[in-house]
Amino acid sequence: MKKLLLIALLFVAPVLAAPDVADASTSIRYGVQDDAWLASGPGTVSDRVDRLQRLGVEIVRYTVRWDEVARRAPASPGSPADPAYDWSIPDSVLKTLHAAGIDAVVTLYGTPRWANGGAGPNVMPRSKAALAAFARATAVRYPWVSRWLIWNEPNQRIWLRPTSPRVYVQTLLNPAYAALHSLRRNVVVGGGVTAPRGNVGGVSPVDWLHGMAAAHARLDAYASNPYPLNPRSETPWSGACTRCRTFTMANLPTLLADVQRYFPGKRVWLTEYGYQTNPPDRFLGVSPALQARYLAEAALRAYLAPQVDMLINFLVRDEPDVGRWQSGLLSIGGVAKPAYYAFSLPLAELSQHGGTTVLWGQVRPGSGQRTYVLEQLVFGRWKILGGVRHTDSRGFLRRTVHAAAGGRFRLVAPSLDLSSPALALS
Repeated sequence: MKKLLLIALLFVAPVLAAPDVADASTSIRYGVQDDAWLASGPGTVSDRVDRLQRLGVEIVRYTVRWDEVARRAPASPGSPADPAYDWSIPDSVLKTLHAAGIDAVVTLYGTPRWANGGAGPNVMPRSKAALAAFARATAVRYPWVSRWLIWNEPNQRIWLRPTSPRVYVQTLLNPAYAALHSLRRNVVVGGGVTAPRGNVGGVSPVDWLHGMAAAHARLDAYASNPYPLNPRSETPWSGACTRCRTFTMANLPTLLADVQRYFPGKRVWLTEYGYQTNPPDRFLGVSPALQARYLAEAALRAYLAPQVDMLINFLVRDEPDVGRWQSGLLSIGGVAKPAYYAFSLPLAELSQHGGTTVLWGQVRPGSGQRTYVLEQLVFGRWKILGGVRHTDSRGFLRRTVHAAAGGRFRLVAPSLDLSSPALALS
């Protein structure tokens, strides 16, 4: 899906003063979303899930389309065994992910025509019980799934009509929340799932969040898709529009503060994020090198927010239509971009003072403490700094280096034969 990015912002260098790692999230997970690639990409579903394992993907966001699973009205809508339901597509993906030990956060989206008077999937169902019954049937079908999202970007008319936070809460979110929580204790339900701006005829995510609170929304986490409004001027750390009622990664503290104000104690999920590349998108894309750098910087920013539980990269592979979304880790031809390796081995600047820089990174593939080396480019050759080291039990690391601006470093996982893209110090 192509995001409309129309607001021009001034470029500002990334802000490197960041909270201490002691304030970091203890539960952050990094994942991907690419429903089309998972369901019908090259090879088998197992092949594609194996690739996600090798990348170090911890969680996958996947959409179960209500309108596709239930093309005709079920007689017993709360039962997954009703013959009207066709679970073949989500079965192939969710069961394979589960067998591979990769968690899923499942989005429920798309109203069937029989539930809204013959309208499109973005039109609200007529009954407040309709999505709740489907949520129950889906949760019974996939008992290992504990994380759920109700709809996608309902603050934009393209995704939900009427575009009203009150109607969203009363007809979709709260009934589904109650149905899912009635099944098992470990269920976690995310609401909102807002686009970074309302777009034409929509509602700004700031106003949507406030409207959900006024409607007494029930949720365990607030979900946001904090894409940059203008990728050529907005980084994960800077360039946010100060006069716009938007939530992007660059103004993440505003999102976190508003969630705490209106939903105290609730978690935050960053459920879609990415930068398109040029090539192939000559108008909205950044260079592949910048895409990789921003992926790592966004990972660090999410890590430093104790409230944030997940950051989902959209997509795995570019969409074939250049007019759609080109933020994949792979090109449409399946060639790995630098961001592919930055996903497995993110490396970013945590802080900087004078000639001293603290680097933050992660070795995502594997489990427990993982071996790595940090290398510096010296006179055209990569030199290992300090020998082989170990990450913490979740794969994270910090290293202090002494180098001037422009010094180049990379993270290497020798046992995986992987190295990150080179990071040039600011």
